[in-house]
Amino acid sequence: MTHASYLGLPLTGLLILSACGDSGPFQRAAAPLAAVQAPDADTTRPETRPPEDATAALAPMARTAARTADTLDRTTPEQRAAATAPTADGARLGDTLASLGNPAEGGFWLRTGLVTETRQGRVEAPGGASVQLELRPSGSTPGAGSQMSLAAFRALDLPLTSLHRIDVFAR
Repeated sequence: MTHASYLGLPLTGLLILSACGDSGPFQRAAAPLAAVQAPDADTTRPETRPPEDATAALAPMARTAARTADTLDRTTPEQRAAATAPTADGARLGDTLASLGNPAEGGFWLRTGLVTETRQGRVEAPGGASVQLELRPSGSTPGAGSQMSLAAFRALDLPLTSLHRIDVFAR
């Protein structure tokens, strides 16, 4: 052999092998150990869940009734009758795509970019159903879509989870 070898390996092979090991002149730096600290009295902890029988102490509205549109819609039959009374007056402002607004915000209203100030008006659904309501400015552009109250959705008999194209009229 013309070059030095150790156990039949060339010297350069030994250097490469020694660089791969965890000992010798080519040692890898040890990873720092993470400090583990036991929680103390100042450590924030998640709140525990109340026992199953604790839900009986909740207000009846919070426990069951708030989960349906019937209980969230606080309008009276008289208010519904007045809002759905037939009328064809008003100047057409345009149409908009309406989604359900905040169901906790009662009354008959439409928040839309078709108006710049609050005023009375009405909306008409594709099937011809109509409801009188308060038109509220949304601050967005007229084509940005609108939000309509739960009571108005129900008066128009529209599904709550869909978008609906409605015609908007100002009085």
